[in-house]
Amino acid sequence: MRILEHRALRGPNYYSRYQSIYMRLDIEELEDRPSDKVDGIADKLQALIPTIYEHRCSVGEAGGFLSRVKDGTWAGHMVEHVAIELQNLIGFSVGYGKTVDSYDKGVYHVVYRYRDEASGLACGEEAVEIVQALYDGKDVDLEPVIDRLKEVRDANALGPSTGSIVNAAKARNIPWYNLTEGTSYTQLGHGVKQRKFQATVTDASGIIGHSIADDKEWTKQVLDDAGVAVPKGYICYSWDEIKDAADWIGWPVVTKPLSGNHGRGVTTDITNEEELKSGYEAALARCRDDYGAVIVESYIKGEDHRILVVGGKMIAAARRRPAHVEGDGKSTIQQLIDKENEDPRRGVGHENLLTQIIVDEQTMRLLEQAELTLDSVPAKGDIVYLKSTANISTGGTATDLTDEVHPEIKFAMERIGRIVGLDIIGIDMLAETLSKPLDQQSAGVVEVNAGPGFRMHMAPTHGTPRPVGEAVVDMLFPDPTDDGRIPITAITGTNGKTTTTRLITHILRQAGNSVGMGCTGTIEIDNHVILRGDYSGPAAAHAVLREPTVEHAVLEVARGGIMRRGLGFDECDVGVLLNIASDHLGERDIHTLEELARCKTVVVDAVKKIGGFCVLNADDPLVMDQGTYWARGEIIYFTMDPENPDLKQHLADHKMVITVRQGRIVLLRGQVEVEVAAVNDVPISFEGHAPFNVQNAMAATAAALAHGLEIDDIRAGLLSFHPTPAQMPGRTNYFEADGVKCLIDYGHNVPALEALEPLVNGLGQQRKIAVATAPGNRRDEDLAALGAQLAKMCDTVYIYETDARGRSEGETAGLIEKGAKDAGSAGMVELIMDEQAAMDRAIGDAKPGDFLLLLVDDIEGATERLKGRSYGAQSDLGQT
Repeated sequence: MRILEHRALRGPNYYSRYQSIYMRLDIEELEDRPSDKVDGIADKLQALIPTIYEHRCSVGEAGGFLSRVKDGTWAGHMVEHVAIELQNLIGFSVGYGKTVDSYDKGVYHVVYRYRDEASGLACGEEAVEIVQALYDGKDVDLEPVIDRLKEVRDANALGPSTGSIVNAAKARNIPWYNLTEGTSYTQLGHGVKQRKFQATVTDASGIIGHSIADDKEWTKQVLDDAGVAVPKGYICYSWDEIKDAADWIGWPVVTKPLSGNHGRGVTTDITNEEELKSGYEAALARCRDDYGAVIVESYIKGEDHRILVVGGKMIAAARRRPAHVEGDGKSTIQQLIDKENEDPRRGVGHENLLTQIIVDEQTMRLLEQAELTLDSVPAKGDIVYLKSTANISTGGTATDLTDEVHPEIKFAMERIGRIVGLDIIGIDMLAETLSKPLDQQSAGVVEVNAGPGFRMHMAPTHGTPRPVGEAVVDMLFPDPTDDGRIPITAITGTNGKTTTTRLITHILRQAGNSVGMGCTGTIEIDNHVILRGDYSGPAAAHAVLREPTVEHAVLEVARGGIMRRGLGFDECDVGVLLNIASDHLGERDIHTLEELARCKTVVVDAVKKIGGFCVLNADDPLVMDQGTYWARGEIIYFTMDPENPDLKQHLADHKMVITVRQGRIVLLRGQVEVEVAAVNDVPISFEGHAPFNVQNAMAATAAALAHGLEIDDIRAGLLSFHPTPAQMPGRTNYFEADGVKCLIDYGHNVPALEALEPLVNGLGQQRKIAVATAPGNRRDEDLAALGAQLAKMCDTVYIYETDARGRSEGETAGLIEKGAKDAGSAGMVELIMDEQAAMDRAIGDAKPGDFLLLLVDDIEGATERLKGRSYGAQSDLGQT
């Protein structure tokens, strides 16, 4: 078997409403060996992965998939189920999958759900190897496979603290994005509603508060000035200062780096000069400045506690104990450590809820103080401490005490959060107990932490887990009904997508909204171009939804993006399906109009069920058939025929229809009719000569109504949107000067030219001259048909070529030329391969009374050429 393609579909897609892994798999000679021809393969698979028995498959009950294997299925189907179960075995709960054949013998589309992209892809690759081995009769050792997959999982997993916040956000349907690969820098929500955090530091965390927390002496001064009990201490810059400070404070003491976190470099309960020297060196090694600043402070005899304050409220409290082992009277200390590290909750660093215990110099010093070694056998019940600090990150344990905190301590901790100025703060305090006020016991705050770890509170070693991630999300999004989303409008279809996208954006902006738009040509934020290129795919959605000022997102969605990566969002508020016509057939196994329709309907299938709207073209039979079937939310139809019989029941149900009646675009709802605008007043309609743009205007009207805009605002938007290079670059841009008329458009397929034909005939005078091409990835018959349509519409056709897309040089242009000549063109058809040369020839040939139709890629170049030849004056039907 060979994997031909393998990628993640990161949103609703052709195969599923959910993110999925797509694999194009060639099973090669196994096409002639379904599973029933391989003796015992079902039993071997069940023995290898017993939990695969639970897969119901199409049978609908446990064991269903295995019965399919026994009865006979293909290797691609087996790969799908093995990939799913491998993900379950490493901790990801997934169940959906499907495998369908392609137009190529032995090649299958294997699709399965994933939670983590890297893990999902890795499971697919391992699944292919496993199924191949089963077919080949080879033994498979599953344990190293699972180990490899766990390594991938752990390498890509969010840390426990970050994960707890993300999971809490997902529970509230708040979208999230990892903003920088390999880090915990994360965005919750879209556009203007977004909030960002890194680990447990949010975008509202005060920089001054962060600096205070990072400087232990500054922390102590701020808290001491506020009347908070803190240990007595000094900052020292040399060994001599360290010794003098310890003598002045009085033994025992603690040493720690001035700047540090997670207990690194901290040594406690120092009782003599030798230990002091060791503690000083440990702190010095962890100093994060050039001065070697080390704090010496009094040692408070009490247990280590961590109190978490989020948004000014105490959320959790825990008692922490340093890494330790408890003797059993039989095992050595090293054996007890090894046994403790077998706890599945313990991992490396911050990857798991607890951390592995590492034997280091601090461990050896503590054992030496206790007159023990790693080979010592502690008596049963004896506690042996292996670290002097109680941080979880050094192997410590935690006991939840949230419900035992005295009200006075709770007030004091919340006050500290306000004094330091952090919205999330971890307060480390030594105290005998949390159940009585601080002034009634030996206690003191030893430091505060910006970006504190949540592990000890999420899953304490003992006691009740606390939903700290929820507390953070509730702080960031205090309105419980706020899902952090901004309205998204997605537009698709074969033709008219870009014009409709730009028009909807214009209407929303005219109504006072900050709009982010992605389309073929640009990404624009509030009318400012930030990126140029083809942004009709998920990359545009990612860019727009991450922009902090955007209140509405308007996104053009093309077939290619849907098939390659899926949509760049999980759901939209308004989905617009303009039309479905022959274009790009033969690509990515989309060969029929019905398959193309399913691709396009992904947009309306992604609309919110509650509160969402689908805008559908009732004049397109495929849209009415497939679009209506897949549409979610409420449907708004648009039609050129106000008497469309298919819409009578829709109107009777008091649903909305946008149509044209007596030269006016109107809204129909039940028996109510409301005028939106006169067709002749809408600039892009060209006084009715461009019916396709009338349809685009109706679609934009419907989308604006779905967003709750007033009719007056919609009318103002329609009437102020012109077919100019500024507002509609490359879409029916009209020029007229010196008696020559010119129309620039991006139409590169037959349906687009057929839509343009009424406009060309309405504007054209004597001779019609066309400059045209098409990308080489169209079928031969499509290119020939394009040539025939050009010959039908124009007297002279200049054909050029810019984008061969895998064809040999001149092949694409040659097919268009042949189609034009075979159609019996009475005019001239000439092949001029260079786009600029073809435009120069056409512009140079044009005489007063002629009409130029420039279907070109270089819109800006064409516009400049026309201006250079004085074809740029104000026209009577459009504007330059």
